[in-house]
This record gives sequence, C-alpha cells and structure tokens, in this order.
Amino acid sequence: QVQLVESGGGSVQAGGSLTLSCATSGYSGYTPNMPCMAWFRQAPGKERETVASLTRRDTPYYSESVEGRFTISRDVAKRELYLQMNSLEPEDTAMYYCAALPPNSDKCGTFRLDRYINWGQGTQVTVSS
Repeated sequence: QVQLVESGGGSVQAGGSLTLSCATSGYSGYTPNMPCMAWFRQAPGKERETVASLTRRDTPYYSESVEGRFTISRDVAKRELYLQMNSLEPEDTAMYYCAALPPNSDKCGTFRLDRYINWGQGTQVTVSS
C-alpha cells in the first residue's frame, strides 16, 4: 500500500527557512522505485495550488510565487522528496502536501493536481510577520 508522509512543517518568522520532507513507502515492487512527485499547498479559504514539481530527470518547475526561494529535490535511494523553503513570507502560510503520479506516468513535472493519485496528509507551515 502506497503511503506518503510529510514532515518538517512548523512556525517561523518572515525571512526564515524550513525544509519539508515527504517519505514514501509501498513502491518497492515498482519500476522506477519512486514515482514523479510534486509539492502543493492550500491556505485557508483558498484552492490547493501546485508549488513545485520534478520531472523524471529531476528538472524542477516552480510556481511564480516561490521561484527563487524554494527548491524541490529528491533522494531516490531513500524514496524521499524534499522542499527547501527560504525567505519565507506570511503569504506562504498553508498546509503543504506532497503527491505522486502513477509510477510509469509520462506526465512528470505536471502542475495538474488531478493527475496526482497519491497524497500525503499534509504538514502545516505558518509564517509570521
């Protein structure tokens, strides 16, 4: 059974940094052993939005609001996804989710939420001014 578990959220002041992690399990029988994944966030009263995604060759894509401040990466051996967040702003306050495409998807890097089939429970990030 596939599971995604986020960690690393917390409360920071504006200008601070956090690193989110997403541990995956249940992919040991798949090839590749880690699907293409992305980070999303949802602020209260707002729709869930894509923050960053990775292609199969680890090319990152970022939303305009986080470009230059956030870095998405992964460790395939550990089957973990990361989001390094620097220069955090109050507008970054949200629940952050990781999500995965089907293992053999040809849509790696997509920002379309509906293509992601497995989701974590989320980790809260709160940035105070």
